[in-house]
Amino acid sequence: MSIYSRPAIFSIACFAFACLCPPMSSAQVARTELHTIPTLTLSDRQLLTGDTKGTPVTIAGELRIPRFGTDRLPVVVLVHGSGGVGANVDRWSRELNGMGLATFVIDSFTARGIQSTSANQTLLGRMNMILDAYRALGLLAAHPRIAPAKIVLMGFSRGGTVALYASLKRFERMYGPEGATFAAYIPFYAPCSTTYIGDEDVSDKPIRLFHGAADDYAPVAPCRTYVERLRTAGKDVTLTEYPDAHHAFDNPLIKVGPAPQSQTPRRCVLKEEPAGTIINAATKQPFTMEDPCIERGPSLGYNAAATAAATQAVKEFLQTTLALR
Repeated sequence: MSIYSRPAIFSIACFAFACLCPPMSSAQVARTELHTIPTLTLSDRQLLTGDTKGTPVTIAGELRIPRFGTDRLPVVVLVHGSGGVGANVDRWSRELNGMGLATFVIDSFTARGIQSTSANQTLLGRMNMILDAYRALGLLAAHPRIAPAKIVLMGFSRGGTVALYASLKRFERMYGPEGATFAAYIPFYAPCSTTYIGDEDVSDKPIRLFHGAADDYAPVAPCRTYVERLRTAGKDVTLTEYPDAHHAFDNPLIKVGPAPQSQTPRRCVLKEEPAGTIINAATKQPFTMEDPCIERGPSLGYNAAATAAATQAVKEFLQTTLALR
């Protein structure tokens, strides 16, 4: 079985005749709850070393419960990217609600006074939102309408980093809530160019990466290498690539084109060495966003066919993994 899946793009007729494309779900929800999430703002070094002497902050999360009742429902935690909670996150929430799943959208930016980190990634540590996700996990595991063994983590770009590396047992031991763990991890176009200490020791729960083959913001090649390492270690992980799909290919409000001010580490090869310090593998010096390998102007943009294929793949995966009826 191939490590990678490169499904054929849906028929070109899908572009010409909207009626042939899978419609976007317009599911209504029975209840929407806004929750506070006490967490911390940490530097990457602090998070990597388990130093919790950060700045306390209370962020928000939106829980959408698709139906009335007292039964416990599976939930998908959605983690936004560098632009904050965008149209793609809302679209996914509605798609998942339409399946009968609850969704929990974390807003890691607003309470921290951040609108976007796209042009300045130093505004928040790249790994900080992993802690936010674990704090959300603890909140949801105790919620009377949520099935604690069926909490899935899904994220996009910066949030994809969260969905990928929250699977590391190292971070789970340091920050995970007592008695709760994620049931699956679904990273979308996650940057994979950093090798972390212990990054092959991940959860035994399934990890499903989705990426655009044309992504020049967070290129897919390092993810191929990482997936190979994880599979060699016996982990349940796959990577699905979509041809002609760019970064943020699932965001219907972004037309394909350059994002002139967005920072990208696409030419950086990074490594944690020693523990808590990320170095530039080329210079052997501590990495900063001022390193020569940092560039601006990657491409972003929606790809309808890739979005439709990924939506179907995610739904089928969740149907099986969560044993939905």
